[in-house]
Amino acid sequence: MDTTTAPPRPLRIVLPGGSGQVGQMLARHFQEQGHNVTVLTRGPYSAPWQSMYWDGLSDGDWTATLEGADLCINLTGRSVNCRQNAANRQAIYESRIHSTQLLGRVIAGLSAPPRVWINASAATVNPPALDAEGVDLPVAEAVFDLMIPHDGIAKNDRKATAGPSTSLRFAQDDRVFSSDSLHAGSTREKTSNEPWAVRRGFSARVARDWEAAFFAAETPSTRKIALRSAVVFSPAPGSAFGVLSNLVRFGLGGTQGSGHQFVCWIHEADYARAVDFLAAREDLQGPFNLAAPTPLPNRAFMAALRWAWDVPNGLPAPSLAIRLGAIFLRTEPELVLGSCRAVPKRLLDAGFEFEFPEWAEAAEDLVRRWRNME
Repeated sequence: MDTTTAPPRPLRIVLPGGSGQVGQMLARHFQEQGHNVTVLTRGPYSAPWQSMYWDGLSDGDWTATLEGADLCINLTGRSVNCRQNAANRQAIYESRIHSTQLLGRVIAGLSAPPRVWINASAATVNPPALDAEGVDLPVAEAVFDLMIPHDGIAKNDRKATAGPSTSLRFAQDDRVFSSDSLHAGSTREKTSNEPWAVRRGFSARVARDWEAAFFAAETPSTRKIALRSAVVFSPAPGSAFGVLSNLVRFGLGGTQGSGHQFVCWIHEADYARAVDFLAAREDLQGPFNLAAPTPLPNRAFMAALRWAWDVPNGLPAPSLAIRLGAIFLRTEPELVLGSCRAVPKRLLDAGFEFEFPEWAEAAEDLVRRWRNME
């Protein structure tokens, strides 16, 4: 009797917005595993896997790629690496919300919808917590009741009208956050009809509304996972790792700002492995922090990166210098000065094991791979 195990069948995987750094990394990862990959993209795109045009706003021929697909991973969204003026904040917000709502409508109307829909989110959605001395505490996935009416309007924005709603509960730690503070429309934060009008808390607002749009979609045959991702570090030119490495190599890689702000990060290998893990585990759904279990202060983060590059010293960059430099570089200083200490509690509880749980080892691996490309 033949006791050999048949190889798993190739999966059909669709990556809306998959032409960016993370999308290309995932597409390459899946293709190397023998799966069939299709990237949906707005602009010209050349790659060794299939790609198809979509605008993220309307139906089109691309909808056929989702019929019978095994996995849809939505990464669509305007880059946050820009000056976050009102116009750019609007583009950041709408590109995420509208594309997610569109996918929800399309998937809901398919006769054979994807088995799993994974949607990007951000680790900044997690409410911060500070100790008595004002130091960030590790923050796992928040406990909340996600009450989203079927018309997609946040419950505290609705008038006194009755209607069905969907309730999801994700209990992962001892803290409780009300859905009034979690979703769009809270009277405590709403000072304008437009969600991008207020700068303070904008990043968290985007992530909250993004997840609200995602979980509001009525897709009972499709398991849904929100990836609350940290910064994904990859040895690619123009990536966050590339930018920081160039600073280090030119002697500018010292402490940034106070150095006390926490850096939330994940190695690209663990990001791809975690996506595989979550897609395969049919018992898992809801939001997951996709971050290494050891976020660390910027001072220690930059010191480990200098060590990996064998650069003993680096000029520090005070907060004022970063804010002034961001103007000329047309980026947002809070990308460096903001603090995030999200930890992957649900992922670890589910049994996932990180290949690179510590930043020092991750930095050494990334530097080695970078040097091999030079």
